[in-house]
Amino acid sequence: MNIWTAMTGSDLTREWKAFEARATALPADHRAAWDQIVAHLFPYGNFTGRNLMPIVDGALGLLEEAAADGQSSREVLGDDIPGFCAALAGGEGARNHRDRWREQLNRNVARKLGR
Repeated sequence: MNIWTAMTGSDLTREWKAFEARATALPADHRAAWDQIVAHLFPYGNFTGRNLMPIVDGALGLLEEAAADGQSSREVLGDDIPGFCAALAGGEGARNHRDRWREQLNRNVARKLGR
């Protein structure tokens, strides 16, 4: 990856468009589950979202396989999609951007107070 691609994120745009094209081929209930997965995974991404690309690819592959096997999205993912996404992102205690910002703010305040 060259510096221009890294700065503009054009590779991410291409990848995301490919994901969306694959997702449009899913049945309606799988597509709804896909939308929920995407919404619940974004807080676990870093600034660019590059760390989520393999996770998103795996989740979409799981939904595609489930659709091909005739399973419903509920059978595969269960009822707790936010919990499923937390497990995908690295465990139930995975830190999201809000946790990282809180820790950074606490460090900065402690440093300013001289502690």
